[in-house]
Amino acid sequence: MKAIVTLKKGEGRTVKAGGLWIFDNEIDSIMGGFTNGDLVEVRDFDGYPMGIGFINQNSKIRVRLLTRNVKAEINEAFFEKRLQNAWDYRKKVVDTSSCRLVFGDADFLPGLVIDKFSDVLVVQSLALGIDRYKEMIVQLVKEILLKDGIRIRGVYERSDAKEREKEGMQRIKGFLGEPFDTNVEIIENGVKYIVDVKDGQKTGFFLDQKYNRLAIQKLCKGERVLDCFTHTGSFALNAGIAGAKSVLGVDASELAIKQAEKNARLNGLENTVHFQCEDVFELLPELEKQGEKFDVVILDPPAFTKSRNSVKNAIKGYREINLRGMKLVKNGGYLATCSCSHFMSYELFTKTIHQAAGNVHKRLRQVEFRTQAPDHPILWAAEESYYLKFYIFQVCDEF
Repeated sequence: MKAIVTLKKGEGRTVKAGGLWIFDNEIDSIMGGFTNGDLVEVRDFDGYPMGIGFINQNSKIRVRLLTRNVKAEINEAFFEKRLQNAWDYRKKVVDTSSCRLVFGDADFLPGLVIDKFSDVLVVQSLALGIDRYKEMIVQLVKEILLKDGIRIRGVYERSDAKEREKEGMQRIKGFLGEPFDTNVEIIENGVKYIVDVKDGQKTGFFLDQKYNRLAIQKLCKGERVLDCFTHTGSFALNAGIAGAKSVLGVDASELAIKQAEKNARLNGLENTVHFQCEDVFELLPELEKQGEKFDVVILDPPAFTKSRNSVKNAIKGYREINLRGMKLVKNGGYLATCSCSHFMSYELFTKTIHQAAGNVHKRLRQVEFRTQAPDHPILWAAEESYYLKFYIFQVCDEF
């Protein structure tokens, strides 16, 4: 028998709205024995069945719902169906040569991320409950892909994120199965990359910007481009492959810059796309002093805030880089700017950009607004699944 978690009266608003999280302060009682990571049945205060989920007393997210069907059997067939649905969805909406195959709550598999880079999988397990099923899930994914003729040659685990500690789990990384070369070549939007799945950021490469990178290609032909926070050069290389006259990519990480230079050589762009290891916040004022102007400026910073408590400082950071970036765009040129922080909401990010434009007396004409690629689906009512905001503007001097 599963333990039964009963909510307090008036609680469970997130779950009732379609989300999957139940927090520690929403629970009235737990009847029956359990071990952290076990499946439990969740009921409303009046006994109404709300679903089955993983419980973990180490986490403020006390229960993560797996299904709303309290009669569901949570077994291999259950997970196979979820994983097959996730793969079928990707086949409809994205180029699957490299893609996010599972995106946690948005695929109704809480705490689990699986990225596919060509014929390699990278797995990230961030919740204790799902961690117990990890090896079975990996085997099921392999079998599902094999039915479409895709043979996975290796799996690497990148469960080294801080979120694991909130679940009372150790941060780990390593091979799941036989070792293999962890530098994996992929092609995206016609650009070749070497993805370091072992030591690259997150799972090795930011797949969520796939179609945003494609969107800037049409702006860059014959132009002078500045790509800030370039990481391993993805936006810069999209500009280069589109025929930019010259591209400068900037990042504070020496390791990332070396990888970006390798990627440039891989695409035969080393004479057009150049990289510089610098702090963007220090470099942009220097470029402005030198009177530099660019046709296209791209701002793809890391998340300046990972909690509600640091949002005020993040606003300052976003405002600063955007006003600096606008100053370096020639009149009539283009600015691509984004935020990958869930806590920097669409409204707040938009307001911050508007303030930056006002501060430097620039007029912005919106070309388009985009979010993350559809292999990172946004599940309504699960706010944390919507995190990437991406604008393209034409920047005009005030008349």
